[in-house]
Amino acid sequence: MQDWLSHHPYISYVIIFVLVAYVYNKVFRAQQKLPLWKEAILYVLMAIGSFLLLIFQIDKLPIIQCLLVAVGLMLMVRIRYFVEARQKKKQNKVPPAEKAGRL
Repeated sequence: MQDWLSHHPYISYVIIFVLVAYVYNKVFRAQQKLPLWKEAILYVLMAIGSFLLLIFQIDKLPIIQCLLVAVGLMLMVRIRYFVEARQKKKQNKVPPAEKAGRL
């Protein structure tokens, strides 16, 4: 896979940029919306950074694989939060009489 990615730099660049943008949007984005020009500058800087990561990818460092691991871990955390929220909702739906009986 590493050889194929190093022989197809355009596809590798797009994959790297999409994964970097996803990680930024899910982890580092501020709560409030940025002005359009700041958002554009941010994505231009991410594109430049993605190009640097592409150079490392072509030099046989596993950049795409590491980004995929990061996205996988983020998905695991998101699933965990979803399950915890369902459990809390289920606990809150238990009638008060049953709660007293459990003590």
